[in-house]
Amino acid sequence: QVQVVESGGGLVQAGGSLRLSCTASGNIVSLNSMGWYRQAPGEQRELVVTMPNGGSPQYSDSVKGRFTSSRDNAKNTVYLQMNSLKPEDTAVYYCNAKGVRRRGLRDSSFDSWGQGTQVTVSS
Repeated sequence: QVQVVESGGGLVQAGGSLRLSCTASGNIVSLNSMGWYRQAPGEQRELVVTMPNGGSPQYSDSVKGRFTSSRDNAKNTVYLQMNSLKPEDTAVYYCNAKGVRRRGLRDSSFDSWGQGTQVTVSS
């Protein structure tokens, strides 16, 4: 199985910053894309940013200009730098990884999620 682990959430005042990290591990042959999603209480999960391998990050309109993603391919790790945080950014942030993994003698695709990390922005 491919494991996806997030870290870096917490409580911050409005206008503050947080940095999230996410690492994928487990017989990964190739990592096609990684992304960040978030889910606020009572709301559906929504895309924050998707980072295709070799491509440019694609941000949701609600975070453009405030959030910046980066990727360390050697470590199968992505980061999300969140600046100018607003109370409406409060949510559980989930990391998603898609790619190909080795399973025995075969390769198979995977689409894995982390357990989520809470981000709370106080006003």
